[in-house]
Amino acid sequence: MPDSRVGVGPRQAETSRSITVDRVRRAPQDRSRPAIRLEREAPSRGRATGSTDRRRWRRPLLGIPFTVLAGGFGLNQGELERPIREPNQRDDVKRRDAAFRRSLAVSDLLAVAGAGLLVASTSGRAVEPVALLGLPLVTLGGKLIGSYDRDELIIHKATIDEAPRLFQLATLYTLVFSLLQGQFLSAPLGAPRLAQLWATMFVFALLARGAGRQLAGAMTPAERCLFVGTDGSAERLRAKLAALGGRAVLVGRMQIPDVGERSDAAEAANVLHQVVRELRVHRVIIEPSEPQPQYTLDFVREAKGTGARVSLLPRILEVVGSSIEIDDLHGLTLLGVRRFGLSRSSAIVKRSFDVLGASCLLLVFAPLIAILAALIRLDSRGPAIYRQTRIGRAGRPFTMFKLRTMIAGADALKPALRAQNEALGLFKIADDPRLTRVGHRLRRYSLDELPQLLNVLRGEMSLVGPRPLVSDDDAQITGLDRRRLHLTPGMTGRWQILGSARVPLSEMIKLDYLYVTGWSLWSDVKILLRTVPYVLARRGM
Repeated sequence: MPDSRVGVGPRQAETSRSITVDRVRRAPQDRSRPAIRLEREAPSRGRATGSTDRRRWRRPLLGIPFTVLAGGFGLNQGELERPIREPNQRDDVKRRDAAFRRSLAVSDLLAVAGAGLLVASTSGRAVEPVALLGLPLVTLGGKLIGSYDRDELIIHKATIDEAPRLFQLATLYTLVFSLLQGQFLSAPLGAPRLAQLWATMFVFALLARGAGRQLAGAMTPAERCLFVGTDGSAERLRAKLAALGGRAVLVGRMQIPDVGERSDAAEAANVLHQVVRELRVHRVIIEPSEPQPQYTLDFVREAKGTGARVSLLPRILEVVGSSIEIDDLHGLTLLGVRRFGLSRSSAIVKRSFDVLGASCLLLVFAPLIAILAALIRLDSRGPAIYRQTRIGRAGRPFTMFKLRTMIAGADALKPALRAQNEALGLFKIADDPRLTRVGHRLRRYSLDELPQLLNVLRGEMSLVGPRPLVSDDDAQITGLDRRRLHLTPGMTGRWQILGSARVPLSEMIKLDYLYVTGWSLWSDVKILLRTVPYVLARRGM
């Protein structure tokens, strides 16, 4: 079988080798049974790349009923000699987790100490030495709410995602400080100063944790991931990991077909343990098996037995989104799925947020829009404001405003340029020949979209929402996918922060659908905060 290669990030250049596909050999009489396909690094001890491992895989002896993992065939009682134990973490996994935990603890200490010193100095209070004894309470509070254990469970460690938890911590710390400030300061603080302390502590915690994670990531190697699942999911996962900038890399992949006999399960377990050990895997990512869900549960237990971290890739979340509630029904776990779309009160909250935000932004950027409009008129012939029909909520067309970035009559030249299209499903050309000199600079930082604030005030658009499409692109979306138009289209969205010019139409539809299913005001705030650095870094180009 031809080799299949997986790219490895630059941070693994000193230890990485090519990834090859090995097939576990079977006896001639067993060739009709499904094989275990394994994609892994070629061994470095004198083996040639792509060689076949001819070792005989021994069946593990299990101390629990492992019937389903064996495809419905129970193991003999004599084989049930030892349980599957979950050993301690391997040293390399333990060091990675410890580096992030310690960096977060130190970041919290620095944030609280810095906020306290800043407020005390600006208010003319002296800090008593006994205040140092209160610093251990900072790490204790963070440990109690689990803020130091979250990073070992996830791959994408984004500080903005834990802002609500840091808000709670800042509130708790401020409350404790207000009760003990008589011992910590030479004179107590008033309510305005306590509010200043609370806000400063929250901002400092966000900044310090972000810097701490960056430092821990620079001090530790990239997280090495092994994927167990289908080819299509493996390719999607590889692309998503690559977008993290080398912080995680897919070093191997196993594809296990439906298990038909108990020896298949034994081979799968043995292969998993060996691959995790040989490839120094930090995390095993498992795609659940739909035909045999119990098989997935048992395989997860095997993966935990390797000492690596375990993550699941559930396909059900592609439909219901991540905004679910776990319902413990006396030991039976149910997932509560939110209604699709917004309730009346949520729609009022979102619209109020849009009006307030657009009004403030328009007041700030109105002078800049006027200056840019004048530059456009001086640079080329034609109006400064470009009007284009887009498809809005419930499929209703509306006129969207943008600063003109192309020459007059650019729409008539579009058919002749379709051969140069660089996007899947959409029409995008990075170096579009129709762009003017000023227009090229405006698009570089998305300044041409500022007039859309008027669309937001008119109720035709939202600050955050699904991507507004032209009629030709919208016509490609059919069936249930059109439910993305349940919400008003937005100036930015998930498609923007992932690179609007690089996201294909099919992926954009999924992003819009998940946004509608899991909307919250905090999700809008997060997307807006993430849009700023993405635009400044020109990641959408």
